[in-house]
Amino acid sequence: MQVACIFRSARRDWTFPKGKLDPGETFEGAALREVWEETGMRCEIVRFVGTTNYTHRKGKPKIVAYYLMNVADGQFAPNEEVDELVWLDLVEVREHLTWDRDRELFELVEVMPEVLALGN
Repeated sequence: MQVACIFRSARRDWTFPKGKLDPGETFEGAALREVWEETGMRCEIVRFVGTTNYTHRKGKPKIVAYYLMNVADGQFAPNEEVDELVWLDLVEVREHLTWDRDRELFELVEVMPEVLALGN
């Protein structure tokens, strides 16, 4: 069982994929789209994990909903948002993440048997 973590050199952080809701988009739809855009992988949602709340670097409040996902197909290639993607065993994830909010979220999924792909 492994978890996907991404590195964004523009922000110098290791995190889970996430993004913004497009107008009229559901959290589930945004999560699937963001995973595709940031990783090149098409996924299927297994279940909702939880949310994080924080102030975006531009000073706006942000709520991010995360989902457990299984990868259906696709392959990662570096892009303008994500420089690197690694699949980590559960025991490696916490120490790899930059943000405390990601570590706290990961505590919710540690006991779940599915693979965490990403959030929105």
